[in-house]
Amino acid sequence: MRIVFAGTPEFAVPSLQALVAAGHDVVGVITRADAPLGRKRVLTPSPVAAAADELGIPVLKANRLDAAATEWVAGFTPELGVIVAYGGLVRTPLLETPVHGWINLHFSALPQWRGAAPVQRALAAGEQRLGVTVFRLVEALDAGDVLTRDAREVPEGTTAGAALTDLASFGTAALVDAVALLAKNAEAGEPQEGEASYAHKLSRDDGRLDLSRPTSEVLATWAGMTPEPGAFVLHDEAPLKLHVVRRAEALPGAVAGQVVLADGEAVVQLVDGALVLERVQPAGKPAMDGAAWLRGRDGEAVVS
Repeated sequence: MRIVFAGTPEFAVPSLQALVAAGHDVVGVITRADAPLGRKRVLTPSPVAAAADELGIPVLKANRLDAAATEWVAGFTPELGVIVAYGGLVRTPLLETPVHGWINLHFSALPQWRGAAPVQRALAAGEQRLGVTVFRLVEALDAGDVLTRDAREVPEGTTAGAALTDLASFGTAALVDAVALLAKNAEAGEPQEGEASYAHKLSRDDGRLDLSRPTSEVLATWAGMTPEPGAFVLHDEAPLKLHVVRRAEALPGAVAGQVVLADGEAVVQLVDGALVLERVQPAGKPAMDGAAWLRGRDGEAVVS
């Protein structure tokens, strides 16, 4: 099938590669414009742009899918559009440009967690069974008919970054199956069923951990907000980002928010358990070993 692909981040790359490996003719790729990265703010192509260049596929770098993008896509006379985490909306008339319209690989069990941050919100809510859904793109947010779906379990404490990397590869089978299904039946698809929930865009404040909550909830929030926007607590009224944590036994005699050295590790007491702070990042400083940070504070601190 002649396909135009739209995507931007690293976890969209496996989908592009899988479509090519399955023998489809990916005739063009749309991705967002080069972005400044690193301390020197060097303009850098998106991971999808780099992958398309390696595959020899023409690339359009655009931050909006406007009339110019629509004209560019129409020039390829595609049969299908595929979008995976492009970072922008597909509107009419672009929706109608490919013969079979557009399909989207979404990282949730739709209609649950429609929106911008499905994996992050699902993990923060304590879910450990994460879904992928391939559906027809329509004007309404993540509301089109479902073509294929799948799901898998992830261990407690799996970060959103790790989960997205895993689902990016896991979801390619559902995507390739959906394209094959459309090739056989242009009318394929079933309406979404069940109550919808929404995965609103993440803000920095979403990363603030509430240490008054049970350990399972604190760990779930940490997992969902790591690596972005970043999970943190406050120490001396400044954010202390928590890059790596794990469950630990409760500290006898400690109160919630107290951080002490236990067996050479920095451990923070919670209301019904504790977490080892393996790697932390104080405000304005690089990430460091949690125990080293705590030893710099005479082996004890209080966070909130």
